[in-house]
Amino acid sequence: MKFIHTGDWHLGKLVHGVYMTNDQREVLNQFIGLVAEEQPDAVVIAGDLYDRSVPPTEAVELLDEVLFRINVELNTPVVAISGNHDSAERLSFGSSWYRQNHFYLAGKLIADFKPIHINGVNFYQVPFAEPGLVRHLLDDASIHSHQDAMKAIIGKIEENLNPNEANVFVGHAFVLGGDSCDSERTLSVGGSGCVTQDLFAPFSLTALGHLHSPDAIKHDRIKYSGSLLKYSFSEAKQRKSVSIIEMDEKGNFDIRCRSLTPKQDMREITGHLEELLDPSFYEKENTDDYLKVTLLDDGALIDPMGKLRQVFPNVLHLERKIEATDQKQKQYFTSIREEKKTELELFEQFYREMTTSDFTDDKRGVMADIIGKVMKEERMK
Repeated sequence: MKFIHTGDWHLGKLVHGVYMTNDQREVLNQFIGLVAEEQPDAVVIAGDLYDRSVPPTEAVELLDEVLFRINVELNTPVVAISGNHDSAERLSFGSSWYRQNHFYLAGKLIADFKPIHINGVNFYQVPFAEPGLVRHLLDDASIHSHQDAMKAIIGKIEENLNPNEANVFVGHAFVLGGDSCDSERTLSVGGSGCVTQDLFAPFSLTALGHLHSPDAIKHDRIKYSGSLLKYSFSEAKQRKSVSIIEMDEKGNFDIRCRSLTPKQDMREITGHLEELLDPSFYEKENTDDYLKVTLLDDGALIDPMGKLRQVFPNVLHLERKIEATDQKQKQYFTSIREEKKTELELFEQFYREMTTSDFTDDKRGVMADIIGKVMKEERMK
C-alpha cells in the first residue's frame, strides 16, 4: 500500500504583510502532479489545512479546488484531520457524505476511534484537540495536559487495535524532542503542549503535522511531513518535501521524499549595501525571492529599503548587523549612576554598552566640550 504524507498547508497564510496564496497554488499544482505520477492509494493530510479558523475566501476556494482534483479527478482517497490553526467545526461540515467518495476528513475529535481501512492499512485519525475538550469527551477528570489527553486517546484506540496489522496514527502534535520554528503557533504555555514519543509505540507509523520541517525529529516510526512552503525566515534553511510511504500488511514501510520547488524561495542574504546592489552579485541571484536582508554597513544610510527593492522587489525584512549586536548587548546594561563616575565616564560606559563602536579620543573630546557647556549653562541659571 502506498500513501503520500503531507500537512501544514496553512492556506491563507500572511507573511510579513504578503498573502502566500499564489505561492501556495503554485506548489499545490506541483503536488497534484506528484499525486498523478505516483498514483498512491491515499493522500494523508496531517492538519493545518488553513492558517486561521476563518480563512480568506481565496484560501477556501483553493482548498476546494485542490481536494476536488485529488479526490474526484484523480480518484484518490484522502485521509485528513484538522490542526490547531483550523476550525474543527468548519472542517467537519459535510464529512458524513464526503466518505461516500473516500474523502475521510476528521474535523472534530469524537469518541469513536474506529480506523479507516484502505488496502490493508488502518488509519487512526486524531484531529488536534485541547485537553479540556478531551477531558469532557472522555469524561476523565485526570486529563489536564496534552500528554494526559494523548495518553487517554491512544488508550482508547488500543482497546480494539490489532498489533499484527498495519496501523498508522494520523495526528497533529508537538512531540518532545522536535525542533520548532517561528511560524508554528505554540500549543500551550510552557511544556504542557508536548507529548512524549513513547505514547506512539503501538503504531507501525505515526504521521504527524505541526512542526514545519520533515527533519524535525529523528525517530524510526514517528514522522513529520513538514510544511509545503517556508513560512518564516527561521525556516529559510529547511528543505521542504512530502513523504511517499510504501507499507506492507504487517506495518513494515519504506519512505521516499519528493521535493516541491516554489517559484519564489524564502532566503536570507547578508552584506554591505553597495555589494548587494552590485550587478556582479544580484545577476547570479533570483531577485524575486522573499528576502531577509542584513546590512553590515556602519553609519547612516539613506533609504536602504527603497534602494534594495529596486533590485529585490520582495525584501520583507531589513536589519542592520550593528543594530542586532547592539540589541544583544543591551541586556547587560545596568544602573551605573551609583558608581560615582563623572558625566563623561558615565557617557563613555553608556556608549560602549549601547554600541559596538570604539569611543575614540575624538569622540571623547567632542563629548567633553558638550558636557562642559551644558554644565556651565546649568550653573548660570
